[in-house]
Amino acid sequence: MKPLTAVAALLCCLAPAHADDGISTDRPDFVESSQVVGKGRFQLETGLARERSDDGSGTRLRLDSTPTLLRLGVSDTLELRIETDGRLRARSDGAARERGYADTSLGIKWHMQDGDAASQRPAVAWLLHVDVDTGSAAFRGKGLRPSLRAVGEWELGDALSLGVMGGVAVDRQQGGGRYATGILAATVGRSWTDRFRSFVELAGRQLASSRHGGSVVSFDVGSAYLLSPAVQVDAVVSRGITHTSPDWEFGAGLSIKF
Repeated sequence: MKPLTAVAALLCCLAPAHADDGISTDRPDFVESSQVVGKGRFQLETGLARERSDDGSGTRLRLDSTPTLLRLGVSDTLELRIETDGRLRARSDGAARERGYADTSLGIKWHMQDGDAASQRPAVAWLLHVDVDTGSAAFRGKGLRPSLRAVGEWELGDALSLGVMGGVAVDRQQGGGRYATGILAATVGRSWTDRFRSFVELAGRQLASSRHGGSVVSFDVGSAYLLSPAVQVDAVVSRGITHTSPDWEFGAGLSIKF
């Protein structure tokens, strides 16, 4: 058996220890799920991503990352989270390459209410994160940077769903001053089978003035497939629609619930 085939088979055997409690992931779309992993459960969501941009002068920029999210269930409505873009490699035409690690984000998610399709009541969750300057010098942010997001999810019928996420993040200028940026995104998903779903999304990842980095907004298309009730693979393509956004982003991932 080939090594990759053996690893996939092992994951599928080990992960679905609670097959009645299927996986719900926060990837590959930008809008987070309103669900938590459940008391005593652990979930790993990881992948590979590449951004491609042009700086306006013909120089091509590339950024490779390994986005990873660890989720630990404290109760049936609360989870602890550790998130990072992982190992980074930045390169541009005719310039030296930078390699290192991204900052780490520590967070908590609270599932406030379940949804009800009959009354069109959304499932709601709140997420509080703090980015910590733990990364390599070339990629490190400045100080502690908190963010607060709220998520609402609606079941629309005909296997369609709608997710909306809004929030605010606080960042630091190089001089030490703080400023706030907005977050606003919406995703429409469809489940084609019990295992396969896809989505389209408009993601305002950062809504800010030009002096604070500008707005980063993208149009995203992706899909996810369940290898088992507790193992998911996914893929996503994003197209930046503002001049301060990456032109393209491609990603593929693996999520496992234990």
